[in-house]
Amino acid sequence: MKFWRCFGIVIIGLFLFLFFIRLTLPSQIDDVSPGVFCEDKLLDWADVYYVIPKFENISIDREWCNEISSKKKALAMHGVYHTYEEFGEVRDLEYLREGVEIFEECFGIIPERFKPPQLAWTKENDWMREKMEIDLFWNQVFHKVYHCGDTGVFPNWFIRLF
Repeated sequence: MKFWRCFGIVIIGLFLFLFFIRLTLPSQIDDVSPGVFCEDKLLDWADVYYVIPKFENISIDREWCNEISSKKKALAMHGVYHTYEEFGEVRDLEYLREGVEIFEECFGIIPERFKPPQLAWTKENDWMREKMEIDLFWNQVFHKVYHCGDTGVFPNWFIRLF
């Protein structure tokens, strides 16, 4: 009985610790693109925007990028095309370069952070770690991550609470 009480206290303590970490670390929003509806309140809540450079074969454009830049949030790249498990297969430098060039041309900066769609990742893509910081599973655990279109594993209202 004493073991289970201690175990329960440890679990509650870890849960509270995680809650406060998520409360203090910068919040993020995935799937930011002119092709994906995103509520203004979500954009306001997030500190970091993960932008899709070329969603459904349509590149982000200067007018949209100026609007996003005016919100004064940190920017990162979220895939190149944001196809299903896009980086769950091997990608080469040219593939990545296409997205980086679109991002840079539109925002005037080279992305320093990258998050693959659906967090799908293969070790053969680890060469990208030399080019930019790669955010995977633990990033999602320790940060509040909203999704434009409310398409994440957990709904945005739940992310807001926890």
